[in-house]
Amino acid sequence: MIRIAHLRRSFALLLAAGTLQAGAALADIPGSQDHPLVGRYDGSEIVGYTVTDYDEVKVVDGPFDGATAETQAGEGFKTLEGRAILIYYKLPQGRSSLEVLRNYEASLKARGGSVLFTCATSDGSCFTRKEPDAAYFLGSAIGPALSLPKLDDDYVHNWFEQKGRYLLARLNAPHGTVYASLFLGESSRGNVAVLRVVETKAMDTDKIVFIDAGQMQKALDEAGKVSLYGIQFDFDKDTLRPEAQPTLDEIAKLMEAKSSLKLQIVGHTDNQGTAAYNLDLSSRRATRVVQALQQNYGIGADRLTARGAGLAEPIAPNDSEEGRAKNRRVELIAK
Repeated sequence: MIRIAHLRRSFALLLAAGTLQAGAALADIPGSQDHPLVGRYDGSEIVGYTVTDYDEVKVVDGPFDGATAETQAGEGFKTLEGRAILIYYKLPQGRSSLEVLRNYEASLKARGGSVLFTCATSDGSCFTRKEPDAAYFLGSAIGPALSLPKLDDDYVHNWFEQKGRYLLARLNAPHGTVYASLFLGESSRGNVAVLRVVETKAMDTDKIVFIDAGQMQKALDEAGKVSLYGIQFDFDKDTLRPEAQPTLDEIAKLMEAKSSLKLQIVGHTDNQGTAAYNLDLSSRRATRVVQALQQNYGIGADRLTARGAGLAEPIAPNDSEEGRAKNRRVELIAK
């Protein structure tokens, strides 16, 4: 479930001392709040706020190519899953992005956090190559413009006009690891801070039922295909997780019981990211499943083929995490 607080069209700029604090300012939009582990720069005002109970979020964790900034594809991006909080802060007048960055660094370290990556557009440290519109490209790396709330009726990356700075930090919390991704932009209209916090945690796994060999066979007999959700991979990779083992065991039992059965293994993703990126990822994941069945269970190569469908064949709307979870699947198709 996503809760979105509408952005204010106008807001006051406040003068303040250079410290971080927790708690709300009087001008914050209704329903918004600071993240308790991160806080805010003193005098800042929350002008945009969203919370998603469970989602996939990409953060910058190293230098990236500005040309792929908005698609968040390729080197320099890390994929996280968990509760995602997005906060837009309008910074007080007269405070530079450097001063704000240093305050966040000190505060996060004082709370036991680790700074994983920091960069500035002025010295090119955010990029893998020289970028003529450096601040704009850093703002674009927050994510696809159309998927983000606007800031004062403009796309948020347009507030990264003159300079930009970035910080990624990790903190340990009782229920998991917390990542704080902070984008700081300077423009003629004022300076802004865009904070993404991801609280990593285990997703509710009882929403989609485990399917055994008998149920797989029944679905194949009736529909010619079956969707599986027990085959899990590492974030943004084709590496099988240990929890995939029970489902792989059941596929092997199915094929041992019916020696004439041939299967196409199809990888599917949700719509997060570009079509080309998802097609490649789903293809690699399908191939990995085929390899596991051949190498670990002795299934003949002539009985298995792999195909990646990417985001092209959804079975549910991608406008909620529940729908996206249904679309992220491995499908068996009888040949």
